[in-house]
Order: sequence, then C-alpha cells, then structure tokens
Amino acid sequence: MSQRVFSVVGGICLAALLVVPISPLVHPTLAQSSNPNPASQQAPAGQDVAKESKETQKIDEYAEAQHAINGPAGNPECVWLGRRVVSLLWRDDLDTAFRHLDLYDRFGCPSGHIQAAFRCLVLHSNTIDPKTPDSLNGRVLACWINPSLEVMPAPTAAAPSAAAPAPTTTR
Repeated sequence: MSQRVFSVVGGICLAALLVVPISPLVHPTLAQSSNPNPASQQAPAGQDVAKESKETQKIDEYAEAQHAINGPAGNPECVWLGRRVVSLLWRDDLDTAFRHLDLYDRFGCPSGHIQAAFRCLVLHSNTIDPKTPDSLNGRVLACWINPSLEVMPAPTAAAPSAAAPAPTTTR
C-alpha cells in the first residue's frame, strides 16, 4: 500500500512539474492577440531607402575597384580589407591594422598595393578634412583605385608681400 501511495504522490508531483512551466503560456493575458509587426518596430520608409542606397553604393565601389584594378587587389575581399588597413594605419591604430593585414595576406591579396595606397594617402593628406569622416574614406577609396594619383599642391594662403626694408638713417 505504501508503494502505491508513493506512486500516486510521485505522479501528482510529476504532473505538477509538467503543468507549472506551461501555465504562463496559457494565462489569459498572454493569450491576447498582438500585432506581430507593431508600428513602433517597423523602420520608416526613408531608412529603408537610405540603407539600400548605402548598400548599392558599396557594391558600386567594389565593382569600380574590380574594373579599375587588374589582379587580386581588385577582388572585393582585398578591397574591403585593404581599405580598412590603410584607414587604420592613417589613424595610428597599428595593432588592429596589422591584424587586418594578416587577413589581407591570408586571402592572397598583394601587400604592395597597401604600401602604394598608403603612400598616396600620405601624399594627399592635405585634402583630408578631419571634421568630415567621409573625407578620409573617399580619399582612401581614390588612392586604393589609383595609387599613383598626381600630388595636388597644398592650399596656400595669400602670403603678404615682403616689404622693402626701410633705409636706415643715422641721427
């Protein structure tokens, strides 16, 4: 008889253990229907267009690089990693640049192109506006596509003309 009582009590405990975790799912407040895509979670249409525009621009950049550069330096993975390495070198983040450079080499991308693009960036540093982040990205892309860009002269302010020294007099 005691064995039967234990099996009944054990069965009740087992049933309680199985029902308790499921009970919040059956609770009436949880059973209310809700909109699976509430308006607060949907992205505005303008953001979708901007996101698609950025993605298209990136694809265009890779296609432009692949068209302009013969060889592996024009491959999308080489363009992406190489541009990051050059940008990181410019910002003096050498540790991260070297980690990216290891990946760049692992993909079989030519390391000479990094050197040429960075040289171009250094030579054109006067055209980079530190207040505009896209200025650096645009210059890195231009130098990546054509590392032998002609050096542009630095903008010079109008220097005052040197006045002739006044004659000295003795008094």
